[in-house]
Amino acid sequence: MKFLYRWLFQWPESVAAHLTWLAPLFARIVCGWVFMWTGWAKLQNLPQITENFISWGIPFPHFFTPFVSGVECFGGLLLILGLLTRISAGALGVTMIVAVISARWGDVDSLETLLGFEEVAYLALFLWLAIAGAGAVSVDHLIKRAQAGGADQPADSSSSLPSSMSPARRRT
Repeated sequence: MKFLYRWLFQWPESVAAHLTWLAPLFARIVCGWVFMWTGWAKLQNLPQITENFISWGIPFPHFFTPFVSGVECFGGLLLILGLLTRISAGALGVTMIVAVISARWGDVDSLETLLGFEEVAYLALFLWLAIAGAGAVSVDHLIKRAQAGGADQPADSSSSLPSSMSPARRRT
């Protein structure tokens, strides 16, 4: 029984401990890339997007269309960089909530349908990034380390690089 516990629980946990930097990096790059380019496309086609906002009943569409398009474009870029990640992810999460309520709510006939929307999947990732942060491979992490008093002191042990990738280890 102890063998099964070690194999099914301890081994995956020990492997994951070396990869804590990977999940937030991958989530930021994927979501950031998608939103940077969709936001850019919306900024290039504001009249049509404004008409969509009007048809969805979004108030002040002439204000919110360029605003939301900019949030998507520049929020996506910030996610890719890992800069102001919690703020960017929070803002993008709000846009997903508004998108579901304004453009998709009429299609909801069950929890299964709601959870199947790609906006809800993005919302889950944005929520995670807003709470967990950008991770160790990010500008946010570099800023936090610098504010903590130097590059040799990890700013947050839960988000630091694995020992095999740490600057102190590479110097030796």
